[in-house]
Amino acid sequence: MMGLRIGILVAVTAVFIVCPVRVRAALTVTDLVCEYEVNPIGIGVPQPRLGWKIVSDQRGVLQAAYQVRCADTPESLRAGQDLIWDTGRVESGRSLHVPYAGPPLRSRQRVYWQVRVWGHSQPGRGPQADAAGRDLASAWSDPAFWELGLLGPGDWSASWIEPDWPEDPDTSNPCPMLRKEFVLDSGVRRARVYATAHGVYALTLNGLRVGDGLFAPGWTDYDKRLQVQTYDVTDLVRQGRNAVGVTLGDGWYRGRLRQGKRRNLYGRTLGLLMQIEVELEDGTRTQVLTDGSWRGTTGPILRSDFYNGETYDARLVRAGWDQVGHDDSSWGRVQVRPLRKDHLAAQVGPPVRVMEEIRPARVVQTPSGQTVVDMGQNMVGWVRIRAKGPAGTRIRLRHAEALDSQGELYTANLRSAQQVDEYVLAGTGEELLEPHFTFHGFRYVGVEGWPGSLALEQWTGVVIYSGFARTGQFTCSDPLINRLQENIWWGQRGNFVDIPSDCPQRDERLGWTGDAQVFARTACFNAQVAGFYTKWLADLKAEQHPDGAVPHVVPDTYTQSGSLGR
Repeated sequence: MMGLRIGILVAVTAVFIVCPVRVRAALTVTDLVCEYEVNPIGIGVPQPRLGWKIVSDQRGVLQAAYQVRCADTPESLRAGQDLIWDTGRVESGRSLHVPYAGPPLRSRQRVYWQVRVWGHSQPGRGPQADAAGRDLASAWSDPAFWELGLLGPGDWSASWIEPDWPEDPDTSNPCPMLRKEFVLDSGVRRARVYATAHGVYALTLNGLRVGDGLFAPGWTDYDKRLQVQTYDVTDLVRQGRNAVGVTLGDGWYRGRLRQGKRRNLYGRTLGLLMQIEVELEDGTRTQVLTDGSWRGTTGPILRSDFYNGETYDARLVRAGWDQVGHDDSSWGRVQVRPLRKDHLAAQVGPPVRVMEEIRPARVVQTPSGQTVVDMGQNMVGWVRIRAKGPAGTRIRLRHAEALDSQGELYTANLRSAQQVDEYVLAGTGEELLEPHFTFHGFRYVGVEGWPGSLALEQWTGVVIYSGFARTGQFTCSDPLINRLQENIWWGQRGNFVDIPSDCPQRDERLGWTGDAQVFARTACFNAQVAGFYTKWLADLKAEQHPDGAVPHVVPDTYTQSGSLGR
């Protein structure tokens, strides 16, 4: 009896092995993107390009058709009712750069969208394929969205404001700090900030940093294109009193730029244009604008320059300056300027961000007795330090890529760029210090004035570059070739700081078009740089000559007339 049962079991098992049950392959749509971004807000493209990926548990499945639909709300989208746009079934394998072709969109509009696809399994591929292939249908993807920014000058109610105090245009001045308080009468349903600047800016609301981008609004030819950033600040504002604070830095706008000591390429005065738009829970809408009611002063950042570095005096910190209730009665006023808004454009591509942090490798004593911290890797960014000393202690950090043949810090290749950060301690215990509006290309840091003994645990290397993801890698059996590939990847990160530059350390750091052309294929292999190049190619188009030629560098610093200068 036992043998019979075993025989039956074997026979049944054999049937299942020889005659598998046909299970329909699963097909899903994932990773929806609009203009290369996931759920972007503030875009300036009235007909954005959409893309997605398909995933199947069967090999060899290709997209045969797609359907995209859009609606004003997720509920309408899921129900398939009151749609803005429905492509119907489109016979196409295209899943990238599918343009929105529905009714014209308006500023601030949010559009929800989803996709479904039909796939075709190639003959002879996978256990479910038959001689003619098989048509597979996906379910609708999860909803995604995009949101328009301010599409035209008429959408702006805010005015350009500038600090109203004298400055020396021939040097880097203390960074202006601007603030305003405002009151919201109800709970907040939705809030947006639209902002740009002449210079670079850092924005806070109620003492909290807005966004994770660095050096906004980025580098373009400011005479032709000035980018605007959009931020979702719904969680940062509240019913009752609120405070907004903005710090401005020289950046590319009026800091040192190009070889030599040229400054003020685009203008002499920093400025801010910002519009906060809030939809309240009671249904009303309100705006907080840059206007003559703002107040301004200077603080601890005494100079900021991409080539030369930054000086920060912690004794001059104004505690709580960007929070409600700060006494700004001694602050200066701002001046309202009737400056243009017809060249404003939504930001394209990822902002520069803090992307990695590394620990230093060792401390070196040079033959001359100087203390040098070796980060162990040539990097672009800065160092964050923790130091403790008496008030007035001055720490000076010099950045370099190499040591010379004598073992000393080598800075000749920097030409006139200084790459020096200075910190003056407040004497309040251990202080955490890092720059705000500068970056360096370096591996070694010469240290002067360090209080007490220096420990590596007090140092962090902060690596910055445009916030793209690595998508391609190469390794082989030769460690030297692997090291070469890793050096290339480090070089790409260090030279992709908002533009594809030639170098990140000396008094240049320009977007040489020849260099960019040669490296573009490698860059695209290494990382998802489509958005990065979309932004820079818009800069290139803006700089193109009437005869079709393009400048040596983009943005073009060699023929720039500085027509914005005042």
